[in-house]
Amino acid sequence: MENTVLHKAATRGHANHGWLDSYHTFSFANYHNPERMHFGVLRVLNDDRVEAGMGFGTHPHDNMEIISIPLEGDLEHQDSMGNTAVIKKGDIQVMSAGTGISHSEYNRNKDKLTKFLQMWVFPNKRNVAPRYDQITLNEADRHNKLQQILSPNADDEGVWIHQDAWFHMGKFDNGVSTDYTIKKEGNGVYAFVLEGDFTINGISLNRRDGLGVWDTEKLDITAASENAEILLMEVPMALRQF
Repeated sequence: MENTVLHKAATRGHANHGWLDSYHTFSFANYHNPERMHFGVLRVLNDDRVEAGMGFGTHPHDNMEIISIPLEGDLEHQDSMGNTAVIKKGDIQVMSAGTGISHSEYNRNKDKLTKFLQMWVFPNKRNVAPRYDQITLNEADRHNKLQQILSPNADDEGVWIHQDAWFHMGKFDNGVSTDYTIKKEGNGVYAFVLEGDFTINGISLNRRDGLGVWDTEKLDITAASENAEILLMEVPMALRQF
């Protein structure tokens, strides 16, 4: 189909460092694919498994919006702004790196894995003041519907970032359908299947598959298995920074 890109789970970049097992939808670290540099302003989509007691040492970021979503276990965060926090399944964390921030991320548990997604989004403003936030979501609010978890607006549902982006998560019973309407002209949507199977605009997707769609007004989404979970990331397709 025109204006779509399908990334099957098995075609992602993969790096197993022992303590970290990571799948990269887009080029990252030692995985470089010139055809998979980004989807609009969505630069990184990493699917990470961190072994018990292990993690990422202190490292810097700047001029990037960084979103983390735990899928299993706990992740302890510390940063150069003095924040120490733990995020767990049901939480969403956001950092605006802006002029510069250093942070570390660790699996604080000694006996079980932590699994989480991390997305990097190019901001629409450079050199903003660094910022950290996290919230706990009510996962029941995404049963057979899409729950907004991120937007450009601080007073809206979910966390907010410096970009005209909207993220939603949903968990659906088999056969349940919904639709998603693009919120801003010029945006596209990258759908990432967390669990189960879906059909989006007639395209079949399985666990950890990704589908990018642009130049459209609406997505038609149907769950094709029980307890099917999905993440939708609406982002601007044009790279503009002010």
